Amino acid sequence: MKFRLLGPALATAAVAATTLVGGVAVAQTPTAVAAAKPNCDSSIVNVPAKESVKIRTSPKLSATAVGLWAKGKKGALCSDGKSFKGQKYKLCGKTSDRWLYGGPFSSRKEGYVPAACIKW
Repeated sequence: MKFRLLGPALATAAVAATTLVGGVAVAQTPTAVAAAKPNCDSSIVNVPAKESVKIRTSPKLSATAVGLWAKGKKGALCSDGKSFKGQKYKLCGKTSDRWLYGGPFSSRKEGYVPAACIKW
């Protein structure tokens, strides 16, 4: 195996990213910390939507929509209906930054929905 000179900064980073575990060198890679998914073990059930709203992957309007919670359809809210702070929105006649995590029973999709659009 040939070694090439990476330059002082890169060589230092390469050495720092390697640790010795039990006599074997193990390369370490940086890991991203993902946001924890809300606890759906404790849920509020039979909660209807005031209006049809998109179910999103994160609490912001630009997040990917994974489903639709139709007006009047019942579903469940995770974390005992606890709301989460997210992007500010003006929907369903209200302005808020509170989001709920859950989804309708019909689609079995879960995600973030604007709290102003759910009867809770």
